[in-house]
Amino acid sequence: MLLYFVEREFQHDVSRVWSAWTNADELEAWYSPTVLSVVPGSAVSEAHVGGQWAIAVDVPMNDMVAYFWGRYSDVSPMSRLEHSLSYSQDEAEFIARDDDAPFHTIVIDVEETGPGTRVRFSQFGEMPAEQAEASREGMESYFDSLEAYLERQNG
Repeated sequence: MLLYFVEREFQHDVSRVWSAWTNADELEAWYSPTVLSVVPGSAVSEAHVGGQWAIAVDVPMNDMVAYFWGRYSDVSPMSRLEHSLSYSQDEAEFIARDDDAPFHTIVIDVEETGPGTRVRFSQFGEMPAEQAEASREGMESYFDSLEAYLERQNG
């Protein structure tokens, strides 16, 4: 079941945007809401089918770290990424990255639009409607972080 999607057009070419989504060093530089930050050294992106994806986001106002991980199930270069997404607040679970942990499915569609690149992030699974809306709002902030990161790289 589609929980939500966020779509935005970035004024950068598709290869630049693709790299920001698939390169672990780049993910570490931007993959968090604007008011939060990635835990240094936590980003993993093995952008091939079966490869791992992982990142930890520091949430100091709640005195916790949000840990996310999964495996890529579709990697169509410059076009589509699909991966599982498991979540925990337990560092030991993050380190173990159990493939059998409960998960949602994430689909990231990337499309060249001529002057830029459109990205659509969709999350599939089950959660209460108010939590899905909060997740959608959070992903809007992730996109703000991506936009700021791409601008910093450009200038």
